[in-house]
Amino acid sequence: MRRFLPDTFTILLVCTVLLASLLPATGTFADYFGIATKIAIALLFFLHGARLPRDVVVAGILHWRLHLAILASTFVLFPILGLAAGVLVPSVLPPALYTGILFLCVLPSTVQSSIAFTSMAGGNVPAAICSASASNIFGMFLTPLLVGVLFSIGGHGGFSLDALEQILLQLLAPFIVGQILQPWIGGWIRARKKLLTPVDRGSILMVVYLAFSEAVVEGLWHNFTALELGAVIVVDIVLLAIVLCVTMFGSRLLGFSKEDEITITFCGSKKSLASGVPMASAIFAGQSIGAIVLPLMLFHQIQLMACAVIAQRYASKRALTAGGKPAAAKA
Repeated sequence: MRRFLPDTFTILLVCTVLLASLLPATGTFADYFGIATKIAIALLFFLHGARLPRDVVVAGILHWRLHLAILASTFVLFPILGLAAGVLVPSVLPPALYTGILFLCVLPSTVQSSIAFTSMAGGNVPAAICSASASNIFGMFLTPLLVGVLFSIGGHGGFSLDALEQILLQLLAPFIVGQILQPWIGGWIRARKKLLTPVDRGSILMVVYLAFSEAVVEGLWHNFTALELGAVIVVDIVLLAIVLCVTMFGSRLLGFSKEDEITITFCGSKKSLASGVPMASAIFAGQSIGAIVLPLMLFHQIQLMACAVIAQRYASKRALTAGGKPAAAKA
C-alpha cells in the first residue's frame, strides 16, 4: 500500500499550500520573495542544462519514431483533449480552473519520474532520458505558443510577446548557459544530486507559495466549491486514463517493441510540475496563478500513483516471462 501514499515532495507541496492559506505573503515581503523566486527558478533551469550529457541527446535522437510518438502525445493529443474538456465550462468547471486544465495539457513531460518508472518497468531507459529531456527543451518554445493558440480558440485570451520574452530570459537562457558549461561542471553536478535536490524542490515550493499567497489574498478558497474541485480531480483522472490507453495500445499497433512501448507510455502520459509552475509564473505574469497551477498539482500526484501501479505490473510480467519471480513492490 505504500505506493499509494503521497511522496515527501507531495507532502511538502500540501504543507506549502496550507502555509500560504494561513500566512500568505503580502506587501514588501511578497515583492522581495518574488525576486528571490525568480533567481531560484533561473538557477533550477541552469542546473537542468548543466546536468544533461550531450552524448545522451545525440544517441537518443537516432530513435526518431519513438521520440515523435512521445512528442505527439505530449503536444498534440493532450491539447486536443484539453480543448474537448471545454464542453464542461461553465456547468461543471469554472473558467479559472479550466484555464488550469488547458495549461496542464500544453506542458512538457516530466524528466525524473518518467525515467524512474521506465527503468522500474524494464523499458528503454536511454530513449526515455533523451525524450523526456527533449520534451522539456521543446516545451520552452511549444508551451507558450500552444498557450496562445489554444487559449485564443477557447476564448480565454491569447499569449503576449512579453510572456515569450519571460520564458526566454528566465528559463531558456539559464538552460543554454548550463549546456555551454556542461562539459566542465556536468559531472560534478550529477555526482552531487542529493546536495542539489533542495534547489530543484525548493524553487518549486517557492513559486507555489507565492502563487497561492496571491490567490488566497484574492479569495481562492472562497471562489470554488468542493464539487468544483472534485470535478478537476475527475477530469485529471480521465485525461490521464485516455492518454495512458492511447500511448500503451497505440505503440503496440505501431509495432514498437515492449521496451519502447513502456518508454512511450510513461514519457508520453506525464506532465512536468517542475517546468509547469515556473512557466505559469512567466506566462501568466501579473495574474493570479493559484487556480491555474492547482489542476497541475493534483495531476502530479495522480500520475505518480497510477504509473507506480502500471510500472509494477510491467515489471512483474517481465519477470514471469523471464521465468523468475514477480518483481517486489517498491515504494
